[in-house]
Amino acid sequence: MGIVDDLVARGVPVLTDPESVIVARTDRSGVAPDGKPRGVVRAESVDDVVATLRAAHAHRVPVVPRGAGSGLAGGALAGAETLVLDVSGLNRILEIDPVDGIAVVEPGVITAELDRAAGEHGLRFAPDPASARISTVGGNIATNAGGMRCVRYGTTGQSVLGLDVVLADGTRVSTGRRTVKGVSGFDLTALLVGSEGALGVIVGATVQLLPRPEQTVTLAAGFDDVGAAARACSAVARRRANPALLELLDHATLTVVDRAQGSDHSERSRALVIAQTEGVAAREEAAIIGEVFGEEARWCETSTDDESVEVLVAARRLALPSIEEYGRALIEDICVPRSRLPEAFDAISEIGRQHGVDVFGFAHAGDGTIHPILSFDRNEPQVPAAVSAAADDIFGLAIDLGGTVSGEHGIGVLKRDWLAREIGPESLAVQRAIKDALDPRGILNPGKGI
Repeated sequence: MGIVDDLVARGVPVLTDPESVIVARTDRSGVAPDGKPRGVVRAESVDDVVATLRAAHAHRVPVVPRGAGSGLAGGALAGAETLVLDVSGLNRILEIDPVDGIAVVEPGVITAELDRAAGEHGLRFAPDPASARISTVGGNIATNAGGMRCVRYGTTGQSVLGLDVVLADGTRVSTGRRTVKGVSGFDLTALLVGSEGALGVIVGATVQLLPRPEQTVTLAAGFDDVGAAARACSAVARRRANPALLELLDHATLTVVDRAQGSDHSERSRALVIAQTEGVAAREEAAIIGEVFGEEARWCETSTDDESVEVLVAARRLALPSIEEYGRALIEDICVPRSRLPEAFDAISEIGRQHGVDVFGFAHAGDGTIHPILSFDRNEPQVPAAVSAAADDIFGLAIDLGGTVSGEHGIGVLKRDWLAREIGPESLAVQRAIKDALDPRGILNPGKGI
């Protein structure tokens, strides 16, 4: 009996029709795997996940966990002979406790929906990836996703208190706690966060919620070039200002956003920086940042008007969709020390020129995460050699500047070679030993991450 027949006999829903299989084999990375998976399990309960992994473990069939498929590093690619385990149907918010400031959720809950539900209690779910309206909490945990509020609140992992996980052989374990503090035993929660489905499948999470700020101030500043904008963002850190958001968009990005959205950002400046401060000291923090921007900015505006603020923040959220409207994109997420942002932007521009590749640059400048988006003709069947070479140089640049090849998207299949170069053979061996201990048959998302 094959695994599909075995699962059907166990009462697990499996789709094998061509349309379902084709949709489930790719993610948002733009990379296509070799071959097609055997089928797609649309889990309707945790019991379906347990049964699927028990069967896969017994049959030694590779399993690719999947949520919304919004990942950008190829972590959900499913090729030949694999089985896709789609947990997006586990999408309930099980509990919100406003006193303890926690939520208990299933992995398929949409990130923005959790934040909206928390808002009904005067709370927020702090992680804020640009894909919040489509990405799932489970996927964000699996990749330790970042976002625009990372500068103050960190990546998704900083908001995760505990996890409910099914291991490779179908064993279900719980990690972590419901309390803000807790140091009992090894921190298995932190180990599983960012593991990209290679150590276990997340079926539940206990996450921390924070008070929603009563006051938010937004600043926008236009600069004559991206170098000046990057210097201003580094200067914000030197002044010890504490923004909740600090985003930078270069002129190429502003131009494509204008073209796609009908806005006029590129006409006003060659680079745009958006900052937000919040809380009781929001106005004081905004004044400090405004002083910093004023040293080199062509113009600087401050607003507390929700409609005006949304127009500005939308420019950042729509940057990637706007680029993708006119071509395919290889999406990177290097992170460098904030002090080296200007140097990084200059070098990225030069790399694009050297390889003849269009590069769009925007950044979570508050924490040093840069998204160099390499665009190419959507009719190309594969990523062109020049684009791959430019990406390779950008990864090398990140390491040379004391940074990392992934600030928030994960490693997936796109950055495996560079991970090895970044962390070294000794650390890589430790990570592989952990993988072997939790997944001795190597069936969980093989070929991803390490």
